Amino acid sequence: MSQQSRTRPSGSTTALNEAYDTALLDLDGVVYAGGEAIAYAVESLNTARDRGMRLAYVTNNALRPPDTVAAHLTELGVPADPADVITSAQAVSRLIAEQLPRGSKVLVIGGEGLRIALRERGLEPVESADDDPAAVVQGYGGPDLAWGRFAEACYAINHGVPWFASNTDLTIPSARGIMPGNGAAVEVVRIATGAEPQVAGKPLPPMHRETILRTGAKHALVVGDRLDTDIEGAFNGGVDSLLVLTGVTDAAELLTAEPRHRPTYVDLDLRGLLTGQPDVTDVTGVTGVADAVDASGSGGAVRAFGCGGWTAYVSAGALVLDGEGAALDGLRALCAAAWTDAGDGSCTRDAGKALAKLGL
Repeated sequence: MSQQSRTRPSGSTTALNEAYDTALLDLDGVVYAGGEAIAYAVESLNTARDRGMRLAYVTNNALRPPDTVAAHLTELGVPADPADVITSAQAVSRLIAEQLPRGSKVLVIGGEGLRIALRERGLEPVESADDDPAAVVQGYGGPDLAWGRFAEACYAINHGVPWFASNTDLTIPSARGIMPGNGAAVEVVRIATGAEPQVAGKPLPPMHRETILRTGAKHALVVGDRLDTDIEGAFNGGVDSLLVLTGVTDAAELLTAEPRHRPTYVDLDLRGLLTGQPDVTDVTGVTGVADAVDASGSGGAVRAFGCGGWTAYVSAGALVLDGEGAALDGLRALCAAAWTDAGDGSCTRDAGKALAKLGL
């Protein structure tokens, strides 16, 4: 069952690493970018684990197998076992195995992570449409994936072979900036064939199911940097989520989030796992706040929200932020004003001046 539509970030009087038994952590943009650890990630994860929280690394990137990912995390300073890593390659391989007999040939358009995951499910990876595959699976194959691989996929799909995709993330973060992800490559094949793949990765149910099956999490917290994969996946799975602002989502995009993309909690980075979260309160009609809203010309019917010394509301078609304090608290208050104003849609109010006050 999905969560109810959220109108403001939630508060927590308990540190999140104590409130939840398992953190389901995205990797790219959360733990590392371009292979290098993101600031505060290593220290925060080690502390959370030492305090009893189970850490599971859930990634839509199908390129690297779990043992390689675990070795990389350990090298960065976050000890991890292969069993701690859940990939979209594993999720899509389970999806294929549920539809094809054991031993079936699967044409792989992607990297070694896909091949290993397919073999674990008793399926045989092949490299050519001429190998008589029973299915095609496409996953991120790295920046050097040859154009001819897309042609192989098209040949097989155009002969009626079912098509699967590990995920459809259009972009991924790297040390040099944002680069095309598997979703961009999927679009190439979609345009050329007119076909639609079965997709396993976040935010779709197969990935959430794979994660729960492999971790046994009872009270999980999804931690991610993307609204359309991590946060939507948590929403679809009916679990809470923490958005960290270390990856592709910025403050302006967060304010325009539609209901399925609104996280439970918001923080700058993974240090947010180790703390509670402040409440965002409805301060409409509170003495002083009501006067400020009236003076703005908005009228008394406008709802105002406060967090940590900031008050946010809508005035003259724009989001307004008054007060002072920590920038993150101001952002939380703005989220409440924007999401409440938008209802079941996406906020279209101008947030430029408000975000400028926060330096965001």
